Formats: sequence, structure tokens, C-alpha cells
Amino acid sequence: MNDDAVGDGSGLGFERDERGVATIVLRRPDAANALDQPLADALVTVTARIAADPDVRVVVLRAEGRFFCAGGDVKAMVAADDRPAMLDHLADTIHRSLAVLDGLAVPVVAAIQGPVAGGGLGLVLAADIAIAADSAHFSTAYTGVGLSPDCGVSALLPKAVGFRRAMRMLLHGDRIDAATAADWGLIDLAVPADGLESAVTAEVERMLAGPHPGLGEARRLVRASYARGYADQLDDERRTIARMGGTDAAANRLARFA
Repeated sequence: MNDDAVGDGSGLGFERDERGVATIVLRRPDAANALDQPLADALVTVTARIAADPDVRVVVLRAEGRFFCAGGDVKAMVAADDRPAMLDHLADTIHRSLAVLDGLAVPVVAAIQGPVAGGGLGLVLAADIAIAADSAHFSTAYTGVGLSPDCGVSALLPKAVGFRRAMRMLLHGDRIDAATAADWGLIDLAVPADGLESAVTAEVERMLAGPHPGLGEARRLVRASYARGYADQLDDERRTIARMGGTDAAANRLARFA
């Protein structure tokens, strides 16, 4: 798979290599990788392709330019003839792609090379492992434009950093640096900018070396637990561990362990 899968002018790049690493790249650097409708449409296409591809082992989220993602495209919001309708359509489209990402039985790694704001936090929170350059910073940004959270931020930010910290970020518009984001649990690791690629590569290699599909199913189970009761979670765990018991990866590792 390559960038042709999403079409020219979408602001999104995509490829899947022979090892099963699917890479999504935000490519609107001159617009701080803000999320507009063409990019949102492309995200729906790409996430559907990933979900339908049984050979994907890891998903990597990346961005080009100085910003990772500044959230929704404010210029497009200002120019919209019917702003509520425009925002409803844009949010609905992005949310469909995020729902697909959330349900994947595949680990997701984010490589965050620059600042993140607004809906961009939703992309960070969609990742299971998030590694940022120490020059990056993070803010909700919604108060600055008079809008409410989207992209799952209101649900996932409190789970990542805790209720009080999430509320300060949302109500005060507090911006936190990469070291603080790591300390709070918003990201996993803050590294020097020139070490970001090696850190992300090491994490991807670690995921590839792990048991497939067991790692992905562990990821899916944890994320599914947010939206349902304990008994339903137990049922899913039972079915999933039984299914994993029939895989070659489990057979080989169980034999070595025994």
C-alpha cells in the first residue's frame, strides 16, 4: 500500500510495509497539520483499509513540519457559510476514523515531533504508545476559540492524566511541555528531538517482536473496557484468551515457558 490509497491533495500520507507496519502521516505542514474535511475523509479511508488488512501488525501516527497537529482547521471554520453544519460534518467524519482506530486489535504508536492542540490531542490519545520530542507541547486550545472538546478528548484525557489535571487543561487552557506530559501520563516518553526517530523505531521493533495477535488483542480489550460493564468485559476476555490459545504464537511461547 502507498500514498495512492488516499488520493492527491488529501493532506494525508499512508503506506504499509512488508513487515506489517502501517504508517499514517499528516501532511499539511503549512497549516500546522490542522484537520480539514479532505484530511478527515482520507482518515476514514485509511483506517478502514487498516481494519480490513489482517497483515497489519503495528500502526504508526506521524506528521510533517513543525506541528504534529493543531486541531481543527480554524480558517475553514471562519470561512464556513453554515459553521454548525460544517463542524458537525467534520467532527462526525473524524470521529468515525477514531472509532475504527479505537477498535483495532493492533497497537498504535504516535511519533510526536511538535506541538499538539485541540483535536490533535485526540490523535495522541488514540495511540497506545506516544513518544514526543522534548520540544513538543500540548494544550486543549478549545477555550481560545470558544469551542467544546471533540475527537474523544473529553473521554480519554481524564483517563490519561486524571480528572483534576484534565479539567485544568480544558477550563484554563493550560499548556504543558513534553516532560510534564510524560510525568502526567499523556505521553509515554519525551526524548531529544534528534532521538525521536530512534525511540519510535525501537518501540515499533518491540511490537513486531511481540506475540501476534496477542498484543493487539490486549490493546483492544483495554480500550473496549472503557465503554462497558465488568461482566461483558469478562465474557470478551474469556472468548479472546480461548481464541489466542489456538494461535501458533501462543503454542510456541507456551511450549518454551513449560
